[in-house]
Amino acid sequence: MQSRMANPAMVLTDAMGPIQSLLKAVQSGGVEGELLELVHLRVSQINGCSACVDGGAKTARKAGVSEERLHTVAAWREAPYFSDEERAALALAEAATRLADRPDAVTDELWDTAASYFDERQLAAIVLMIGVTNMFNRLNATTRQIAGQWG
Repeated sequence: MQSRMANPAMVLTDAMGPIQSLLKAVQSGGVEGELLELVHLRVSQINGCSACVDGGAKTARKAGVSEERLHTVAAWREAPYFSDEERAALALAEAATRLADRPDAVTDELWDTAASYFDERQLAAIVLMIGVTNMFNRLNATTRQIAGQWG
């Protein structure tokens, strides 16, 4: 496999600074790093972004995510390794990533469940992480970025 081009955010060098600033803001939102990495990994799995799945697994491991959780995040509903809080964030991540799959993808019930665990600042961080991850997934999958080339 060969990349079609470099990641567009690297080609248009003015793009990477604002993206990095956005990620820094996500990190300051009061959500544990492990949970943000699980969200990133699950969104990347859904989108089939091999570069982000590979890099996300490495980053999650560095953030302290256990091997059991890394190996079962795709099956988080059935796996015993996730807290109710993490399940709420992962459900939100899946719904927000699959917006086109059904009307009202992020239902009030799903949102209210997440809001019962996270305050507005934390929800903002999670939603921004979902959005940034979806953006990178689309950039990387479209240009065929190769798993293992970074991280």
